This record gives sequence, structure tokens and C-alpha cells, in this order.
Amino acid sequence: MSAQKRRTFKIEAFKHRVEIDPKYAERTWKVLEHAIHEIYNHNASGLSFEELYRNAYNMVLHKYGEKLYSGLVTTMTGHLKEIAKSIEDAQGSLFLEELDRKWGEHNKALQMIRDIMMYMDRTFVPSSGRTPVHDLGLNLWRDNIIHSSKIQSRLLDTLLDLIHRERKGEVINRGLMRNITKMLMDLGPVYQEDFEKPFLEVSASFYSGESQQLIECCDCGEYLRKAEKRLSEETERVSHYLDSGSEVKITSVVEGEMIANHMQRLVHMENSGLVNMLVDDKYEDLARMYNLFRRVTDGLLMIRDVMTLHLRETGRQLVSDPEKLKDPVDFVQHLLDEKDKYDLIISKSFNNDKTFQNALNSSFEYFINLNNRSPEFISLYVDDKLRKGLKGVSEEDVEVVLDKVMMLFRYLQEKDVFEKYYKQHLAKRLLSGKTVSDDAERSMIVKLKTECGYQFTSKLEGMFTDMKTSVDTLQGFYASQHAEIGDGPTLAVQVLTTGSWPTQPSAPCNLPTEIIGICEKFRTYYLGTHTGRRLTWQTNMGTADIKATFGKAQKHELNVSTYQMCILMLFNSVDRLSYKEIEQATEIPASDLKRCLQSLACVKGKNVLRKEPMSKDIAEDDAFYFNDKFTSKFIKVKIGTVAAQKESEPEKQETRQRVEEDRKPQIEAAIVRIMKSRRVLDHNTIVTEVTSQLQSRFLPNPVVIKKRIESLIEREFLERDKADRKLYRYLA
Repeated sequence: MSAQKRRTFKIEAFKHRVEIDPKYAERTWKVLEHAIHEIYNHNASGLSFEELYRNAYNMVLHKYGEKLYSGLVTTMTGHLKEIAKSIEDAQGSLFLEELDRKWGEHNKALQMIRDIMMYMDRTFVPSSGRTPVHDLGLNLWRDNIIHSSKIQSRLLDTLLDLIHRERKGEVINRGLMRNITKMLMDLGPVYQEDFEKPFLEVSASFYSGESQQLIECCDCGEYLRKAEKRLSEETERVSHYLDSGSEVKITSVVEGEMIANHMQRLVHMENSGLVNMLVDDKYEDLARMYNLFRRVTDGLLMIRDVMTLHLRETGRQLVSDPEKLKDPVDFVQHLLDEKDKYDLIISKSFNNDKTFQNALNSSFEYFINLNNRSPEFISLYVDDKLRKGLKGVSEEDVEVVLDKVMMLFRYLQEKDVFEKYYKQHLAKRLLSGKTVSDDAERSMIVKLKTECGYQFTSKLEGMFTDMKTSVDTLQGFYASQHAEIGDGPTLAVQVLTTGSWPTQPSAPCNLPTEIIGICEKFRTYYLGTHTGRRLTWQTNMGTADIKATFGKAQKHELNVSTYQMCILMLFNSVDRLSYKEIEQATEIPASDLKRCLQSLACVKGKNVLRKEPMSKDIAEDDAFYFNDKFTSKFIKVKIGTVAAQKESEPEKQETRQRVEEDRKPQIEAAIVRIMKSRRVLDHNTIVTEVTSQLQSRFLPNPVVIKKRIESLIEREFLERDKADRKLYRYLA
């Protein structure tokens, strides 16, 4: 089958002309005009909207759209002029009420008129480029009511006056205000141009005046509370009866006038500014200042700068205060307390702001490194805690203390100096058996290893290995000697690997003959089981337990150092010895000998020797006697050695010298590593890269780096470029 042809239909106009009554348009418009009057006069109930719609429809259909539209404009304008007079005549508070009422009536009327003129809205209005009926009604209201010469300024003044009264604490009709501002918003840009701009200007003037008054009579905390309250009020005001877009603008005005313009004065306010808040831990005021200042440009920067300045000055005073430096443990505790204090402030008041945390860290790093004894003091603090300070403390609390110490350790630029001291202190703890817990010791080493790598802690771990190996060695020794030792003195030996433990100069000391015998037996056993090793007795690091009998057959067990044992054993054969005789018999170094004699003769309750003449210090012409009248309520008496907790000046210089010597090969190794990979570099770049590589352990001095480069050139690892003396070449 063939497809049928598609037919197209066309509707054509009548061929003959349709005659319309010439008076039709005028008559129809009169009907519509009457209806509009009735609507505005509240008599719309008797109108037939279907018939009115048809009339408006026919007028547009018969090309009378222009007449209909212009007639509508004229009629509505006439009514609005009458409404304007009614509003103008309203007095006092009735003015806004009348305006609101008339606006409501106009909107209802406009809705009915739009329904009647719907066909015109759909056809004539778009084709002729006219304004739709609803928008036309709003524009006419704006032009005839809001922009009326007698209403415009009065309306603005009334609104601003009500807002001013509310700011002063009066209660106003917020519902009415909301209706009026909503009307202005509905009228397009009228809200912004006729109300918002002057509202913001008046607000700026109000808050400028108020802030000046408050800054003169309030302290910083009180001022900030009032500023916060004002911001809250303005935000609430916007939510109740202003356009939501006004919130940013009005809060910006309050921020500018009450905060930005007075930041300097508020922060530095005498007796109540930022520094006082920090000192007195005023968390709420600090949080308020942070939240208000973060709203304005550079507000937080100012708080951060002032806090940093204060912190650095406080820290500088702390690390340079001679009184604080007398007690290293107290010194470090002050640092930790200060860190805890500011951590809490940043957490509770500054929203854990990372920039504030960074400022805190940089401040601590700055002032901790002002004192070159900080590494030693931090190690002494750990020593104190691991000896006795953490006794009976839970494992979790031990971890907290160690974590805090590690935080201070991170700030140190000379971590290698800390390592030197830590190794010394750890050695003393392990050898004297005075550590609180092996777990705590190992935990600290794990933390150091995590922070600085295996190389940093390898020797510390070696010390623990030696302690464990020594137990096995001693068991083997006694197993082999059980028949030969008899009732003589027993020996507990720790065999220390030279490279792992702090290097101690082997001070000469003449051991008692009773002790020398068993020492030689151990030496023979050890060297017999290990080949290629050498043993050196470190008498300055040992301890001894001695049984002593005093007058009236009183027996005590004395726990003393090896040096003290050597001194006391001399009194088995004589009652009196001079300082010179003791020194000659024992060959103990003078400084150690004086400290030992001080402990044995001058400490009340531990004075197993008597000294003549009696004084606190030991002189070379003193004489010493066995104290036959010594008594103690304890069977076991521990006699410590009088020793300064901190290093003496010569010891300090010696440690510093050893540190500097240890740094030389590290600097050279870094230079060689860098040059091996880069081949040719200028002097400044080498200094920068070496500093970058080594700063996790210490900050190398550029002068020392230069000397190490010279040394490497002499040993033909590097050479200077012949053309440019500042360039170095690596020699393979």
C-alpha cells in the first residue's frame, strides 16, 4: 500500500470585515474601571470576576490592549495618590501601622486586578514590552507612596529611630518592622538604596561613639563582652526584621568600629590586656578576644605577635635567672609548666589554632636554646624522674611525663649534647641499680629512636645489652669458682663495652688486698672465655657493701662507693690517718677523695669517721679517726657521695670539647656525601646543605664547616676550582 499524503490545514481570517460598535471599547473599559474602584473600596464581593476577565480578554482581542493598560495605570495611580494622603495624615506610631495596612490592602487589590487582566499579562504585555501587572502595581506603589516627598524621609527617619531606641534597650514592635522592611525588599532595590545604606551609615556613627565611651571606662574583658553582645544583637535583629543579606554588612560595621579601630589599645590595655589575660589564665576572655579578632583583618596576627613577644621575654627571663638555674629539675619543671599552661590556652581559648601552636613552638625553641645548659638540664630532669620521681606512678602517667620531656627535646638544637649527658646519666642509673623501671628506660629510648633514628640510640641500647650479658657472665664465673672462693668477699661485675658506655678516664686506685684476689680470679676467668679482649677496672663507678662493727659490738652493713670502701678498709689496722696518708695509700684523685671523706665524716647520721678539726670542708691537713660511737637505728646504712648535681666548670668544658670533637667527623661525612652526589658546589651551598642534613642533631657552625672543608682539601677528598676559588670539586 502506498502511504497516504499528509494534508496540512490552515485557518484563515474571515474574508469580510467584522464591524465593531465604536463605543464598545469605552463602554467595556468603564465596566472594568468601575470594578477596579470597587476592589480598592473593598466592595469586590459583588463583582463577577468571570465576566470582568471576559471583558478584559475581548478588549485585548479587539486590539484595545493599549487603552486597557493605560487606563489601568491611570486608575491605580489615582487610588494610590489617595492612599498616600491617608498615610501622610497618620500621626506618630500610627504612621507605620497605616502604611503597613494600606500595603496589605494594595497587595490584595493587585492580586484581584492581576486575575482580571491575566490575558493581557500573557499576550499584550510581552509583545509590547510593558511591565507585567503585578510588577506595575509594585512600581506604582514605590513611585506614589514610598518615594512620595512627604513619606520617603519620614519613613526612613521612623525606621532608624525605632532601631536606635531598640539599641538603647527599648522594646519595639518587631512584627510591624518586619512587615515594613519586607515591603521595601519586595520593591526591588528600594531596600538597599532607600534604607540599608543610611542604616549602615547611622550604625557606624552610633558604634563609633559607643566604642569611644566604652574604651574609656571599661577594662579589656568587659569591653569585649559588650562588643560580643552588640554583634549578637545585630545578628538577632537581622533574623527578626531585616534582609538576611544585611547581616554581613552590619556585623562588618560593628567589627570595624568596635574591634578593628581599637585593636592596639585593647591588646595593650594596662592591667587587663592580652598579656594580663595570658598571665592570669583568663580562658573565657582569651576565647572571646580570639573569636572577635578573627573577624577583622590582621586581628589574629596581632594576638599571635603579642603572645609570641610575651612568651619569648618570659622564657628568656626564665632561662637566664640565676636562681632558677641552681636546680636543673626545677628549671625543666618550670619549662614544662609553662608549656602546659600555653597548650591549655591554645586548646581552650584559641580553638587549637595551628598558627598559634607554631608560634608557641618557635618561642620555646628560641629561648630554650639561649641557655647552652638546657640539654644537660633536660637529661638531669629525666635522670631524676627515672631514679625516684616516677616511683609508684602508673605506666600511663610515666608515658605522659616522658612525652612532655620529648617535646622539650625536640626544641633542642644541640641534640648531640643531650645524648652525651643522657648516656652518662643512664650509665650511672644502670650501674647503681637505681632506675625506677626498665620499661620506663626502654620506653624513653624508643621515643629517642623514633625521633632521631637508630644511630642516636644504638649505644644506649648497647648499654642494656651489656647489663644483661654481665648477669650471664657472673653466673658462669661463680659456677666455675664455687669451690675456690670460700668465705672471702663476693664480686658483682658489670662488663661494659668501651664504645657503648661514656668514656671514663680510668682513675688509679689501690684496692684492698682482700679485693684484689677475687678481681684477678674474675680477670683470669673472663679472658679465658673471651679472646682478644682487655679488661680495665672502673673503680670510680663501683659500689660495695661492708660489714662494720662499732662500739658496744654494734653491727651495721654500710653501702658505700668503691672509693669509700678503699678508705674505710684502711681503718681496720689503724685508728687515725691524716688526709695525706689516705691519699698516698689509696691514690684516689684529690677531688673524688675530698668528696668521699666529706660523705664519711661530715654528714650527720652517716659519719662513720671523725674529722679534726671539725668543719664542712676537707683540708689537706685534716686528720681522720674511726668513729667508735657511731649509731644508727638502721642495720643497713647507705652512705652517698657528696656531689654537685650539675657539672663543674672544668667538667662542662671537657664535655663541650668532647662534643665538638665528635661533631668533626659527622660534618666531614655530610660534606663528602653531598659532594659525592653533586660533584661541584660553591661554598655557601655546601654550608646550607650541611646545616640542613645535620640540624636534626645539632646546628653546625659555618666556621667549623669551613675548617672541615679545608681539612678535606688537605686530605685530597676535595679540591678548589682553579678559576673560581669559591667552587669545590669532589675528587673520586
